[in-house]
Amino acid sequence: MNPTQLATTARALVAPGKGILAADESSPTIKKRFDSIGVESTADARRDYRELMFRAPGSQEFISGVILYDETLRQNAKDGTPLVKVLSDLGIIPGIKVDMGAKPLAGCSGELVTEGLDGLRDRLAEYAALGARFAKWRAVITIGEGMPSQACYTTNAHALARYAALCQEAGIVPIVEPEVLMDGKHSIARSEEVTNEILHLVFGALYRQGVYLEGMLLKPNMVMSGYEASSQASVQEVAEATVRTFQRHVPAAVPGIVFLSGGQSDELATEHLSAMNALKTPRPWELSFSYGRALQAAALKAWKGKPDNTKAAQEAYLHRARCNSAARYGTYTRSMEAGATRGDKLVSQD
Repeated sequence: MNPTQLATTARALVAPGKGILAADESSPTIKKRFDSIGVESTADARRDYRELMFRAPGSQEFISGVILYDETLRQNAKDGTPLVKVLSDLGIIPGIKVDMGAKPLAGCSGELVTEGLDGLRDRLAEYAALGARFAKWRAVITIGEGMPSQACYTTNAHALARYAALCQEAGIVPIVEPEVLMDGKHSIARSEEVTNEILHLVFGALYRQGVYLEGMLLKPNMVMSGYEASSQASVQEVAEATVRTFQRHVPAAVPGIVFLSGGQSDELATEHLSAMNALKTPRPWELSFSYGRALQAAALKAWKGKPDNTKAAQEAYLHRARCNSAARYGTYTRSMEAGATRGDKLVSQD
C-alpha cells in the first residue's frame, strides 16, 4: 500500500465541481434498461452506449472517475482503443465494481449480504494491472418490520471493511457503499436512525481492519422518507438530516462522500446534493456524487440505440453532469433544467 498515492487518487475523485459516473450496471440490470428503449443488450451495444458517454466532449470538466463493470474494463472502443485508455487520456480515473451482488442472508428472512470476498485479492491484482485505480462494493440494508437485524448490520459492515483493506493492499482506493434502501413507508427519522447505526458499525469495522481513511471514499444513501411514506420530508429537511448524520459518524479524515441517487428522479437527486452543499455548517469532507441512473437516464432515452442520436445523447448526459457540478457548489436551481432532455424513471442500481 502506498498511502500517498491512495490519498491523491481519493482527493482527485472528489475534486471541486466533479463527481463519479457509475457505469457498472450488471448484465441483467443494463438489459432491463435497454429493454425500456427496445434495444437488444449485446456486448457491442453496451460498448457503444458507454463509449458515447466516455467520449462526450468536455465531460472531464464535470466527471472525475467512472465505475466500470468487468466486461467494460476489458473492452476496446470502436476504434480499437481500450476504454480504460479513452478515460485515462481525458484525465478521468477508471474504477471497477468488485462485489458479486447481494444474496439472502442466512437466518435473516428478507435481508441481504453482499458476496465476493473469495478470490478478491487476486481479482484486485488483475484489475489494477488492467488500469483500475478505485473500486466499489455495495452493501444493502433494508428497513422493515424487525429489520434491519443486528446480524445484517454487522455482517455487511465486516464485509465492507475486509473489501476496503484488500483494495488498499492492492493500491486501489475503495469506495465503501452501505446503502440503506428507501423502499417502504418509514419516516425520515427512521431512515436517520438506521443510517446512523450502519455508519457507526462500518467505521468501527474499518478501524479494526486497519483501513487508511485518507485513501477511501464513502458512498451512502441520503437520509430521506421512505418512498411510500404518506409524509415526505422537504429538500431542506433531507439535507439537514443527512449532513447531521455524517457529522456524527464520518471521520474528518475521509476525503469525500459521493452519494448514490437510489432511485430518486434526476432533478431531485441534484437538488438534494445542492442543498447539502449550501448548508452553513461544518463539512470536513467533500460532498459529491456517484450517480448511475441519475446521470444516464436522459442520455439512454435520447440514444435509443441509434448512432445518429449519439450527439443528442451526449448532450443529455452532459446536461446532467453540468447540473450536478453546480450542485457541488450549492448553486443548482431548477431553472437550469429548462429545455433539457429528460429521462424516464428506470430501474436503479448505483
